[in-house]
Amino acid sequence: MPARIPMPARIPMRADFTANDLRKLAAESSDARQSRRLLSLAAIADGMSRGAAARIGGMDRQTLRDWVLRFNADGPAGLLDRQRGGSRSRLDNAQLDELAALVETGPDPEKDGVVRWRRVDLKNVIKARFGVDYHERHVGQILHNLGFSHISARPQHPGQDVQVIEDFKKTSATI
Repeated sequence: MPARIPMPARIPMRADFTANDLRKLAAESSDARQSRRLLSLAAIADGMSRGAAARIGGMDRQTLRDWVLRFNADGPAGLLDRQRGGSRSRLDNAQLDELAALVETGPDPEKDGVVRWRRVDLKNVIKARFGVDYHERHVGQILHNLGFSHISARPQHPGQDVQVIEDFKKTSATI
């Protein structure tokens, strides 16, 4: 018969919040994940088993244990999701500002060879100017982060005569 491995001791939860306090905090919270975690901890405070309390919050016992540790260390604020780091941008702030100004002014048809910016065009410009190669989808994300939307203005032909358009509008029949 194999030797039994002793189970680690249950981590005690801080006692300065009652089950009712935790439920009240869960009701007042605007973060659904924090509310679920608070309700699981309230169940523990009521004496429910850790497994059953974890099921209330839609997690397993190990995850609940981790949330108990965070709650013990930081209180209810510790039950909020932390900001994820992610990778650093390969363009610095000056380059992003230059890209935003470039998008804002639009392309020069003679120099850039296009009448409006597309992501593939900007991808090539970023590669040529800054030496950074992005995928087209990531260029779209960068533009979104800079405050640009995917909607573009209708392009105008560079040889278009504004006076001819205005004369046409004036002579068109109105119904």
